[in-house]
Amino acid sequence: MKNVVRNRIFLALIFITIALVLGIIFLSAVAFPENFEGYFEASYYNQFGPLAITIELLAAGLYLFWAHRKTNFTMALFAFTALLDPFFNLTGLFTSQVPLYATVLLVGCALMALWMAFSNIFDLGRISFLAALASFGLGVAIELFFNYW
Repeated sequence: MKNVVRNRIFLALIFITIALVLGIIFLSAVAFPENFEGYFEASYYNQFGPLAITIELLAAGLYLFWAHRKTNFTMALFAFTALLDPFFNLTGLFTSQVPLYATVLLVGCALMALWMAFSNIFDLGRISFLAALASFGLGVAIELFFNYW
């Protein structure tokens, strides 16, 4: 049992570290408009899509660290959002704002999070079908909001 807790905390710290590093990189890349009207343009809000994905990863990592009962839902939400970004980019629905190195890193984290969420490896409460469907729907909504608006 002690190894399970140690593994959970180790994976949580990896998720948190990746989220913080990528979050700082993405936040430093945000270009603020020079005029007031620029804050109401879609191009301004599109910049925050990658940051939203890292915030979801940070939340999933923190929930995993604390062994919160909503961890599996949060990990599924992050995973669907992170996987939908390159999927929508490849299908031509929109051009992703996430750089390639971050996409590879986030897809790796998303696959791990999806596996952990649906296998309930840390015994944090099984994710229901409705919760999985809701996390997928929210992931689609987040991706479309930041990229297709």
